[in-house]
Parts: sequence; C-alpha cells; structure tokens
Amino acid sequence: MGSHLGRQKSSRLERLRRHFAVDVNREWGDCVLILCYLITGLLDSASISVWGSFVSMQTGNTVYIGLGLSAPHQSTRWIKSGTSLISFCVGSFIFSRFHRFFSPKRRWVLCASFTMQLLLTVAAATMVTLAGVPSDREEISWHVLVPIALVAFQSCGQAVTSRALQYNALTSVVLTSIYCDLFSDQALFALRNAERNRRTAAPLFLLIGALLGGLCANSSFGIAGSLWAAAVLKSLVVVAWIFWPADPASAERL
Repeated sequence: MGSHLGRQKSSRLERLRRHFAVDVNREWGDCVLILCYLITGLLDSASISVWGSFVSMQTGNTVYIGLGLSAPHQSTRWIKSGTSLISFCVGSFIFSRFHRFFSPKRRWVLCASFTMQLLLTVAAATMVTLAGVPSDREEISWHVLVPIALVAFQSCGQAVTSRALQYNALTSVVLTSIYCDLFSDQALFALRNAERNRRTAAPLFLLIGALLGGLCANSSFGIAGSLWAAAVLKSLVVVAWIFWPADPASAERL
C-alpha cells in the first residue's frame, strides 16, 4: 500500500515537473502583454499624479532629469525620475539575464518572473498603505523613493517578457513607436490585420489603465489603490502562465 502511494506521489510530482519544464506556446501571448499595458497605465498615471514621476515609461523621466539638471533647485521631480530610471535599468539587466539563462519561454521562468513582479508591487503597496502619501509633493523620503524604485524595477519585467515571447513591439512601456507603426501600416484598413489590432489595443488599454489610475489617485484609495489593483492583475498573469498551453515542440522533447 505504501509503495503504491509512493509511486502515485512520484508520478504526480513528475507530471508537475514536466508541466513547468516546457516552453509556453507564444500564440495569443500578445493578449497577456496587452493586459500589461493596463497595468502600466494604472501605475504611471497614479505615480505621475502623486509622486511627479513615471515608474514605467522612462522617456518622460529622462526629460524630467534633463529639466532638473538645468534647474536642480526648482523641483525634486528629477531625483524621483532618476531613481525610477536607474531602478528600471538595473531591473532590465537582471530580468533579461534570468530569462536568457533559464530559457526565455519556459513556463516556470515566466511564472517566477511575474511572481517577482507581483511581490515587488505588493511590497511597494504595503509601504504606501502603512506610511501614507506625503502632504508635500516635493518631499524626498524613503517611503517615496523606495516604492518608486521597487515599482520601476519590476515594470521592466513586462518589457523583457515581450522579447521572450517575440512580440517586440508590445513592451508595455512605449507608445510613440506603436502610434507611428499603426498609422504607417499599409494595411491599416484591412479586414484582417493582427499587427494593426495589437497596435490599436495597446494604447487603448494603457488609456483605460491611466483613467483608472487617475481616478484612484484622486480618490480615498490614493496611489495605494492603484498599486494593489496592479498586484491583483499581476497575480492573474501568474495564474494564466500556469495554465497556458505548452509549445508542442517543447512538450515532445520531454
């Protein structure tokens, strides 16, 4: 009896190991990346409203840094933007090497990546919930800079995933190139055009996220509400990767 139960347990563990050891099928993976635009909109609109810097889109932060360096005593925005930019760059370095070392599309790698993003977002949300938001928008304190750093660090994980799934345009942190490619498309008005559909959905979802993030930031929920909402969406992405169909070629190799 004991040996039979042991074999059953061993068989279940082997099936579980095989389940997480395969690459995911990249088909429809763009849907997850488009959902990430909603998360970006939530976080960036709330952070720019409350903290005065972006936590995902680093073009704006680079401009703020330049403006700050030209007049460093007029505002502290450039310090927060610099914190965000540095954290994003460090995160990109780490997330990309994690994916590259363990195989970019491996199921457990994607689950681990988004779990880490989830935990960092939860940590930032917890800090903001407990410490509150400074009454002075120009204030530079640990409970402002640390959440900015944590959220910026994790946000690059979405961009790295777009490379792993080979949907390079859907970084979730850039829209300018998407607008250009969308309206430059020769088949813009074609009945069937998957690239056009992705390029249309990305800014639309970011706009919806920005609207929701702005509503949160200006309500009693504050920026903490946006952070917790982003954490919930990140957890849904983790669950999605757990049950995502496997790549047939990868499954055959196991």
